[in-house]
Amino acid sequence: MRLPRSVRDAGVDGKAVLVRADLNVPLEDGRVADDTRIRAALPTLELLLERGAVQIRVCSHLGRPKGEDPAFRIEPVRERLRELLPDERIDVLENTRFDPGETANDPAFARRLAEGCDLYVDDAFGSAHRAHASTVGVARVLPAYAGLLLLAELEHLSRLLGDVERPFVLVTGGAKVADKLGVLKNLGGRADEVIVGGKMAEELREENLLPFPVVLPTDVVAASAFAEDAETQVAPFDTLPAGWLGLDIGPRSREDFAERIRAAKTVFWNGPMGVFEWEPFAGGTKTVAEAVAAVDGYTVVGGGDSVRAVNELGLADEVSWVSTGGGASLELLEGKELPGVAAIPENSG
Repeated sequence: MRLPRSVRDAGVDGKAVLVRADLNVPLEDGRVADDTRIRAALPTLELLLERGAVQIRVCSHLGRPKGEDPAFRIEPVRERLRELLPDERIDVLENTRFDPGETANDPAFARRLAEGCDLYVDDAFGSAHRAHASTVGVARVLPAYAGLLLLAELEHLSRLLGDVERPFVLVTGGAKVADKLGVLKNLGGRADEVIVGGKMAEELREENLLPFPVVLPTDVVAASAFAEDAETQVAPFDTLPAGWLGLDIGPRSREDFAERIRAAKTVFWNGPMGVFEWEPFAGGTKTVAEAVAAVDGYTVVGGGDSVRAVNELGLADEVSWVSTGGGASLELLEGKELPGVAAIPENSG
């Protein structure tokens, strides 16, 4: 895999640096609800400070605003970053998506972002699959380097595309097969087993679009309605009561999936086994999280609900790599080139 040149090789002493970080964090009541992504940006910022950068301008999008929207102002993120890394040389620019030039990769907006800076560091792996002004356009204006997090993501995820220790198990779930069909075909074709839960399992049971067999649930936690407080019962996948919905994998499937996962030497997990945000239907996802954490081998977890599960269960330290990239991880593992990575000159070392 092509690796971009590293921020470690950049001469930053006395320079002003523009950093694209992934500070797209959840907000609640005007405050940062989860600062995981902010903390993930700290190593690169600390490196730049240690090496003598005179100014660091950090830019990021926050949410998906349609133009300027007070609900998505960057100020809560700015305040949290200052608490974690109080240094007057650091400033956080306003939400890049307030300007329509961001998503249009407008050269004029890229030049405004770059104004007054000597070099650019992209540390936003989670946005590397977007050809935006702050991820691609600026790299055409300033000398560009990859940040520590971006490099770590590329190195860890690329291991899954090489010669892995076997058995190699891919575990996935979620709502739509179409969202993950590319990575299922590319990475799943390399795996020894592909385990599928969630709504995706129902789709694949009706029509397997993949050129290999998959492991599907044999039982489900059925609900009388799509509601957290709905009546529930465990049922075989093919005998749900009329009008009922399968909202989680059942206990027999959990045991089967966990046994297969624990026997693996390499695991990639992306996607919940059910409606994980509702406690009555979180058991399957929790079981998979615990099984992945118990693997004696190389494990990678990506995707919002999967990452949330290992974090809430206190298992993140038991996983080899917890990826910050959702769509970017999937596109990389699908074999696609990421525009934000391609925009940075290749490492010549």
